[in-house]
Amino acid sequence: ASSPDEEWPEAEKAEKLARGAALKWASGVFYRPEKLEGLGQYRSREAQRNSSIQSRLKSTVQSYLEGVSAGLEQLRSAAQEVQSVCQDLGAARWALLDSADRFQGLQQMRALMAEHMQLASVVQVLPQLFSVQEMFSHTLQLLHGQHLLEAHAELMMMEHLRDDILSQLHLRGLSSAQTTVLSYFGGLQELNESLAKQLWDIVGNSLRLVREDPVLFVTAVRIIEREEKIDDTLLLEATFLPPGRPKGWKQKFYQVLRETITGAHFHVPGMDAEGPGLARHLATLQKDIVSELRVVKDLMVQCVPAHYNILGICTATYHQALTSHLQDILREDLDKQALFLLLEWALRVYHSPEMMGHPDLLPEVDVSALGPLMSPELVDQTERKYVVKVKASVLEWMQRTLEVEFKEWFREEEPETDHQGFFQSALPVIVMQMLNENIRVASLITDSLQQKVYNMALEELEAFLGRLREALAQCGKEHQKDRTVPKYYVAYLLAMLNNNLALSSSVSSLHPDTARREVPASLRTALDRTQKKACQLLLEELLLDLQPLCLQLPSHKWLSGSQLVSSMCEVIDKYAKDFSHVRKPIFTLLLTESELLVVSQYLRALMQKKMVCKNEEERGQLCDRLLQDATQLRDLFCGLGLDQSQQSLEAVFALRELICLKDPALLSLEVLGFITKYPDVSDEHISTLLDLRGDVSKEVRHMVLEMMAQHPQVLPESYRPIFSTILVPAPELPFCLRKGKCA
Repeated sequence: ASSPDEEWPEAEKAEKLARGAALKWASGVFYRPEKLEGLGQYRSREAQRNSSIQSRLKSTVQSYLEGVSAGLEQLRSAAQEVQSVCQDLGAARWALLDSADRFQGLQQMRALMAEHMQLASVVQVLPQLFSVQEMFSHTLQLLHGQHLLEAHAELMMMEHLRDDILSQLHLRGLSSAQTTVLSYFGGLQELNESLAKQLWDIVGNSLRLVREDPVLFVTAVRIIEREEKIDDTLLLEATFLPPGRPKGWKQKFYQVLRETITGAHFHVPGMDAEGPGLARHLATLQKDIVSELRVVKDLMVQCVPAHYNILGICTATYHQALTSHLQDILREDLDKQALFLLLEWALRVYHSPEMMGHPDLLPEVDVSALGPLMSPELVDQTERKYVVKVKASVLEWMQRTLEVEFKEWFREEEPETDHQGFFQSALPVIVMQMLNENIRVASLITDSLQQKVYNMALEELEAFLGRLREALAQCGKEHQKDRTVPKYYVAYLLAMLNNNLALSSSVSSLHPDTARREVPASLRTALDRTQKKACQLLLEELLLDLQPLCLQLPSHKWLSGSQLVSSMCEVIDKYAKDFSHVRKPIFTLLLTESELLVVSQYLRALMQKKMVCKNEEERGQLCDRLLQDATQLRDLFCGLGLDQSQQSLEAVFALRELICLKDPALLSLEVLGFITKYPDVSDEHISTLLDLRGDVSKEVRHMVLEMMAQHPQVLPESYRPIFSTILVPAPELPFCLRKGKCA
């Protein structure tokens, strides 16, 4: 037998730990001799504590033992009960085995019971089955008499009978018998079709009926609601769906309503798409749609359930039908009036208080959530079509205006004048009124259309100015052939300059928005070119009158004191009086250009190598004549209002200095000053002037030309060319002998 220490090693270990702890405690307490006096007290206290611990241990062990004893007793009782139940189950099993044969007889009883129930069901419905044909006839009579609710009630009863029989056959897998049942109830199809036809006729006339006889319409809606509930019930059960289900009469109701609305207003055969016809059509649509929506809002809404949303459906139907209808109309080749009407109607009228924003329709009718009547792409496309049509109209009007304008040139009277005496015609007023009116009309639709028409107007005005210049050029050519036609050619050219100035000053006001009145550079250029063309023709006319006089100088007769320049002054003065009929900026421009023309012609005449001074006396006469002519011309233009600083006659005075120089050796210095002041002077010009003097040696000429080569000139940006337009005759080639070298 093993010792207690071997059976309980944990107890031995615990005892050793306890002895060690006690020893450590005692050594700590009694390490001094005087502490040993309290040893008895410590012993008695520890004895009491040990006694208390032992009593608690005994109590705990006793409670544990009592619990174990109660548990064992319960286990013993449960084992006895399980054994009793097993015995009872065994007895029941043997009893069931003894009764198994008797249950076979109950199966036959069950089959007989099921057959009896079927026969009972058949017997129950036999009277209804036998009366089906009679009910068919009665229901048909009710339909013909428009007793729709009663007819529908009988129809539902017969359908319920048929569907019940078909459902039973379906559950028992007797699908072959369903054909017989369907054939027997074949009249239901005719009744359904007849009832549906009457219902859709009522729905098709619903807008009239809700005003005249709402009962009939309400009856139709009630029948549709009944059928919709039957459809929903059958679809939820989803075990058997009878033939013809779901009928979907609610969706058919919406379809018929939409087709009625669409067919009544938007399928108009042979509609006149021109302006007046289209305007009448759109006005009729506007009136009818507002009137019918008021009927729907005030009357029809009360006749149908709220979940039908009948007002929203009708509003959306009108909106969608109008969208398609406008697209159909826009596929036609419409004129500008029709296109404008459609844009105005779709973008302005449709949402206005005269139509969908009518006080009688608000706030229930709201088309804002339905999208635009015309998509932005379609609006842009239509606007472009409109601009094309307007452009063609503007082009035609402008061409006609141009033809009328030039036809007036050949009248036997001067152009009309304004209150200040300036020549003018109706051309700028007609053109600007036409463009302004088209831009103003476009602004009634959208800003984008206004901008498109504005851009088109500027383009057409630019093209018109091009055609105007061509017409001016052609008229100028015709006038060159016969200067008596037109009689008042100069006056009409002056009127054209005033017209061009009027167009230039008013073109910036075409756009109503002051922030967007920027005139394209190309149009400014076209206006400038037109002005230059008219000025050019006027100067050509002046030149034709001056040329015969210029051809007479220089000459000895001229040197001796002829009246050539006085005659030139008379011609210039005559033209200046005509120029007074143009406004000041153009008048000043014409004076300036005329003065430059006179100077260039005068200088050109001097450089034609017609005369060479033979001696100092002739050079003196030439200098005097140049001084007198230049002074006379300068005084004339100053008297006409052209300031001396704006004149080019200073070139004649400078040229005179070259001629008057006594010492030819100083010509290089004088010429250097001359070319510095007039940098467009060429070697040929200087050489010709030296020839005119008649006293310049080859060495001096070479020195002058060499100096010019060493001092090339650059034209300043603000410099007005004088000499570059004057061509010097080519020098005559020396006479050559045949088969010989030139001298």
